[in-house]
Amino acid sequence: MTSGSEKNWLEIHPGDAPLLVCFPHTGTTIPDALEADFVSPWLARKDADWWIDRLYAFARDLGATTVRTDISRSVIDCNRDPSGASLYPGQTTTELCPTTSFEGEPLYRGAGPDEVEIARRRSRYFEPYHAAIGSEIERLRSSHDRIVLYDAHSIRSHVPRLFEGELPQFNIGTYDGRTCDPVLAAAVENICQASGESHVLNGRFKGGWTTRHYGRPDRGVHAIQMELAIRSYHAEPGVPTPETWPGRFNPTLAAPTTAILSRILKACIAFASQKKD
Repeated sequence: MTSGSEKNWLEIHPGDAPLLVCFPHTGTTIPDALEADFVSPWLARKDADWWIDRLYAFARDLGATTVRTDISRSVIDCNRDPSGASLYPGQTTTELCPTTSFEGEPLYRGAGPDEVEIARRRSRYFEPYHAAIGSEIERLRSSHDRIVLYDAHSIRSHVPRLFEGELPQFNIGTYDGRTCDPVLAAAVENICQASGESHVLNGRFKGGWTTRHYGRPDRGVHAIQMELAIRSYHAEPGVPTPETWPGRFNPTLAAPTTAILSRILKACIAFASQKKD
């Protein structure tokens, strides 16, 4: 967990395979100028997609391109509509610059960022992050007829304010089939089903702004989101506290899920590598 320095907040690792893996929520950096505005640094980092970038570290070995922001989602959420419009009308969600935690706890000591500050953060962080994604899509499409954008996420298994009960371990989102070929969605779903773990296609999480914005199957860009329940790779306390959350990443505990995800990313590459009819 880091604060203060914004150096290297945007990480881009180009690969040659027809697969781009994005990490919008693994960051924990809170700039010095903003940290005092938050109720606590821990609360501002609590809802990160903890250790997801480590879980998918194998992706580069497969030749995948990765794009990651290290800026905390509490500073700006790079998977929200930049206009501020809700991705899930009628359902509880957090904003482009969140003012509450997933549980509804106030993140700021005061009112939170105003429109001028939101615009500054959008220009400073959101736009460069998505410019990088757009540039990598263009680069990969120059040498591949089609590519897969895979948006990698995780969330705690129980967040009553956002969803009822226990979240399935694997939550596949294709915006109800709009963002990728159904053949790709079926391939990913079949791997999840074969694992014996709980899964759902287009359940509570249908894909965020990244999936919806870039997924253009007719233009050779197939986007899919995977929202993992954190319990699938990391121990979850009943009630997170600064003393218990997050724990350290345990590769041994995560190994079974890593193996499943490896099969999924290989299936994405295989799909994209097939010659079109």
